[in-house]
Amino acid sequence: MDAVSVFALGGLNEIGKNMYAIECGNDIVLIDCGNKFPDESLLGIDLIIPDISYLIENKDRVRALIVTHGHEDHIGGVPFFLKEVNVPVYATRFTMGLIENKLKEHRFLRESELIEINPDSEVQIGDMTISFFKVNHSIPDCLGIVFNTPEGTIVHTGDFKFDWTPASGERADIHKMAAIGDKGVLLLLSESTNAERQGFTPSEHMVGENLEQIFIQAKQKIFVSTFASNVSRIQQVVHAAEKTNRKIALLGRSMVNVVKIAKDRGYLTIPNGMLIDARDINDMPPEKVTILCTGSQGETMAALSRLSTGNFRDVEVLPEDTVILAAGPIPGNEKSVTAIVDNLYKLGAHVIYGSGSSSGMHVSGHGYQEDLRLMLTLMKPKYFIPIHGEYRMLHHHRMLAESVGVEEGNTFILKNGEVVDIENATARSTRNIPSGNTYVDGLDVGEMEFVLRDRKRIAEDGMLMIIIPMNKQEEKLLAEPEFISRGFVDQNFTELRKEMNRITVETINELHEANRNSWNVMKKQVKRSIAKYVKDRTKKEPMIVPILMDI
Repeated sequence: MDAVSVFALGGLNEIGKNMYAIECGNDIVLIDCGNKFPDESLLGIDLIIPDISYLIENKDRVRALIVTHGHEDHIGGVPFFLKEVNVPVYATRFTMGLIENKLKEHRFLRESELIEINPDSEVQIGDMTISFFKVNHSIPDCLGIVFNTPEGTIVHTGDFKFDWTPASGERADIHKMAAIGDKGVLLLLSESTNAERQGFTPSEHMVGENLEQIFIQAKQKIFVSTFASNVSRIQQVVHAAEKTNRKIALLGRSMVNVVKIAKDRGYLTIPNGMLIDARDINDMPPEKVTILCTGSQGETMAALSRLSTGNFRDVEVLPEDTVILAAGPIPGNEKSVTAIVDNLYKLGAHVIYGSGSSSGMHVSGHGYQEDLRLMLTLMKPKYFIPIHGEYRMLHHHRMLAESVGVEEGNTFILKNGEVVDIENATARSTRNIPSGNTYVDGLDVGEMEFVLRDRKRIAEDGMLMIIIPMNKQEEKLLAEPEFISRGFVDQNFTELRKEMNRITVETINELHEANRNSWNVMKKQVKRSIAKYVKDRTKKEPMIVPILMDI
């Protein structure tokens, strides 16, 4: 009997770029392929996706990619992955719509094999029989996955919470989960995002009730900023607008795209004539307009940020308008969100923001401790791997697992690339595979460590270019070097320039005749001499770029 292996290339000890794998004999099946967004230290980077070098090396064994749901941290890396390892993609109807849209943008849709599944589907890949169960989350059509392998049953929950009164009416299939657990689960992989928060996650239904009250009380325009993917939240805004006789305009490309996909595929119902073009907002009485927009996370170029600074064409936030941030800030985005809230207050708007009970405008799509305990109790796993979370979240989830009966020592808190091997129904973690980050910078995809190092250096200490006019044939310096400074500021730069000029000329003249003919050697020597002087004189290390011009 072949061993079964489980590992992650993203999603462990971090939030985002989820990618997990089940390896059974000669077959590898992947779960999700997401991205995460860079922090301030990754200058100019657009996205971070998993390092898939192991999968490229073993592409003849990779059979499929199964996607649990359509959030960016689960589908954002799909186009980049398929361009390297083109395998069938399995996803539900709504998730597939988002993936198709993404592949169209990358001009890779025709080359992709996309297979639609539902909670009752069954897929056979090698010795694995794969089935699914429905879960609640903050986006439609979410699945948990069951892998029946020769070693036993492995379950991946996807992102989930238990919402007994979901706005969509689509409830989690708790009876199916219980049946899976009764048959026996060898290993459970379960998400950990809210493992530190006590109780059950509040129901989405609460948000709908609070939205209606705000809509009734509002006197002018209403702006609602939320995740474009939160179709239930958008549907609740539609209901509130309908009850208060308001029209709806959409701002932001992702909002327009997702609403179209959700509407076309039957996940969102909008009365005929309710949607208006953004250019028609100013032609209507303000008390009859609702604006749904992106930017709840403080993204610089998103609609809400531009509205807060008065930089959105044809649409303004005016005094007495109501602005609702119907999404909680993701950790790390608090500062950007706070800046937008401040700007909105300066414009005279009535701003409603904050998570849970503080505003009533947002509830999490991720399970709190009691949701996680319930999943563990239903599945009754022998072994447990907490996933999708930073280390402290994984740690708290492990303690929850042990509190409901998972034996101490049967829980694995892993890092990306660490492998759990299962043989004879016994799980061990003793080896690693290559893992890490791949950076997306415009059209460039790769590690980019050297590029980032240079950008960081320029950002911190600036750049100093030295233009050296030479006659290469006669090996002569034709004029004094010219120094161009960008981001490198020193109050005594005139004095510095004189000394750098002397050092540059002296360095070139002291070169041996053979080396003076080698421009690479000359540039290295000038760079070394100037760098040493600048550091000694200013305690700074700007990037130094000698440019030799043959005249």
